[in-house]
Amino acid sequence: MAITWLKKYQALKRRFRSLQNTQQQATFLPSTETDPLEQSSGSAQIISVQLEQNAISASEFNLQNMKSASSSFNKADLTMHQLIKTGKVGVLYKAKMTRGTIKGHTMFTCKIYKKAINHKEVKREVMIMQNLNTHMNLLQLVDWNFTEEPYMLIMENVEHGSLRTFIKANKKRLCKDKELQHLFTIALYHVAQAMDHLHSKMILHCDLALRNIMVHRFPHEVKVAEFGLARDVKREWSVSENYKKTNRKRVPFRWYPPEYFKHGSYGFKGDVWAFGIVIWEMQTFGTVPYPDLKTLEEVVSYVSAGHRTREPEKCRPEMLQMMRDCGQEPHVMRPSFMDIVRVLESTLENDRDYLNMDDSTVILSVESKDGD
Repeated sequence: MAITWLKKYQALKRRFRSLQNTQQQATFLPSTETDPLEQSSGSAQIISVQLEQNAISASEFNLQNMKSASSSFNKADLTMHQLIKTGKVGVLYKAKMTRGTIKGHTMFTCKIYKKAINHKEVKREVMIMQNLNTHMNLLQLVDWNFTEEPYMLIMENVEHGSLRTFIKANKKRLCKDKELQHLFTIALYHVAQAMDHLHSKMILHCDLALRNIMVHRFPHEVKVAEFGLARDVKREWSVSENYKKTNRKRVPFRWYPPEYFKHGSYGFKGDVWAFGIVIWEMQTFGTVPYPDLKTLEEVVSYVSAGHRTREPEKCRPEMLQMMRDCGQEPHVMRPSFMDIVRVLESTLENDRDYLNMDDSTVILSVESKDGD
């Protein structure tokens, strides 16, 4: 009896200690959604972790007590206009209500889940999006339907789809813009603000990538989206590595940090690592990270050995340094998103302090004032 109680006491101490260190050591259970090269690399190339089983987790309790899933829209009244992106768990469309409105709106971003997705996963994504509240740089949830397949999320409309698609389609025009690096910095500033808000709510995104950032107006109205992999650290207490075939979960490994491959852990600084990859993606106009590496094993070996993505040409020094900072090891040396926002604010302020003296209108304006 004494041995049994001692074991229970030690287990409670370990759980309490893990909760105290959540901010630095939080780990999670990755879900699905893969990067473009992973889709062709074979189903055997998977790294997985498994959530420890509790009698009933806090997240499951909240899911069971959510409001009724009955929606305020009729699926038959929705028309899909344009494909935005295809993912492992579903597809995003630009959609329109042909009859009536949803909360006063007629145009939306609609996520349609594939049939293999369990409705509990959809509920969890809805719950996380609700907990994030309103933020101008997070794609806002409007309504949902998970009472019948196909399950759907209805989100605010975005004009230009994903940021990856946008910059690839507009590469020629953007490259001619003398203020390109300034525009990229503005967009990254808004992404960092969204991630800072996310982390302030103790939520990990776990799938930050250029394809999961939407564009309404570039560069000021960019919105972090796709919360299917996101985890609420306050509710999901602990995870442990498990490579059993029965619980494999695919992860976007080209955006994942070395501590995940080495220890199976992913915390807040994992999202910071992914932000560094996003900077690289933006500077290379949507190129897939590590384009010369074709398999999971190659990427894991390369990243675990301390290698990083090649520094892109024509990237401003401030962004190169930020990429380096986001890729530091050990992970505790990486900045927080609050730090990143502060640095980007300073960079943008410096941009505003300098006049473009190649602009003839500015020169003429100055000369006319001197002649008065």
